[in-house]
Amino acid sequence: MPEMDGGMNATDSDNKDGFLSADEAFMRRCLTVAGNGRGAVSPNPMVGCLIVHDGSIIAEGYHRKYGGPHAEVEAIENARVRGLSHLFPESTLYVSLEPCAHYGKQPPCAVKVAESGFKRVVVACGDPNPAVSGRGIALLREKGVEVVTGVLAAEARFLNRRFMTYIGGQRPYVLLKWAQSADGFIAPAGGCAPCAVTDARLQVENHKLRAQEDAVWVGTHTLLTDDPRLDPRAYYGRPPLRVAMDFRGGLPLSLHFFDGSQPTMLFTTEALAAGEYAALQARVNLVAVPAAEVARPWAFVLSRLAAAGVGSVVVEGGTRLLRQLMAAGCYDEIRVFESACRKETGYAAPDLPDGLCVYRPDLVYPVTAAFPVAQRIRHYVREEVMA
Repeated sequence: MPEMDGGMNATDSDNKDGFLSADEAFMRRCLTVAGNGRGAVSPNPMVGCLIVHDGSIIAEGYHRKYGGPHAEVEAIENARVRGLSHLFPESTLYVSLEPCAHYGKQPPCAVKVAESGFKRVVVACGDPNPAVSGRGIALLREKGVEVVTGVLAAEARFLNRRFMTYIGGQRPYVLLKWAQSADGFIAPAGGCAPCAVTDARLQVENHKLRAQEDAVWVGTHTLLTDDPRLDPRAYYGRPPLRVAMDFRGGLPLSLHFFDGSQPTMLFTTEALAAGEYAALQARVNLVAVPAAEVARPWAFVLSRLAAAGVGSVVVEGGTRLLRQLMAAGCYDEIRVFESACRKETGYAAPDLPDGLCVYRPDLVYPVTAAFPVAQRIRHYVREEVMA
């Protein structure tokens, strides 16, 4: 059986005997289809939908982009254009998240499903959004539709862990990422210039990560040392919001971070926002952090990012920022990009905190003629996220 999002499978969540029922098998496919929306729908959830008639899938759909048609509408219309809508009353509709029952950017899907003639709907899990929660399922039942819930529910929630955190915690899902040598060094001692620890293969993986998350956050030392672009140029995708904090001033305005090439947010003091950095206002969103929050700004920063529609953020360092977020408990997931090379000295990478679960087996890039050093990605999730 394929893994969902590289992680949990049915035996990890709802099914304890290792055998899938027909509903579970179709829901697994539904979750796979939902994953096609990764990186394009945030802060909305990834949602997949299947229409099954007489044991065969006759249509599929997924939420393709933020503001676009929902998965149920995609699947229903895909069936209609193929002349299969007459089969709806004898078909089962599978959807990975409770259909919406309110008017937002799209009409309510629960109404669309009921009016299309479906008599049976299988839902993986409920939608925690207060505008939806329970209402979609209730509306379907009021219309006489049989609704089965909780099929691969844990797996569905895990797939949409960013959305669940964004709605339930009113903050972005926080993913910490760093690159280190085999002996645990993140950068050379006294480094004042960019230093590549991993090779081009993991650079593609890093840029893929940037393209799939809403924002990328770095510390001021990383800005000064590496002058990173923080874009996904090695992988196709939308550029993330660039985020940094500076409460001391002195960042050169010539940094790529300030070039206006992609959305950028700088958290700073009221004095710096009105003074040294005032000239940036045309191309950078300057957010003044209240003086009382400067010593421990994490909750303020995350709440403001959520208010701006940021559902997930990847923190690329440096070491000080990573350790501060770990100490504050402000993280959900960790990815370590590791090279087999050894540095022997330098700045030590952060220690992994307690309470982590291995998310999936290491992704290994072996030695090849073009790449003489092996690379790998280690991937962890907090126990609370896996629960």
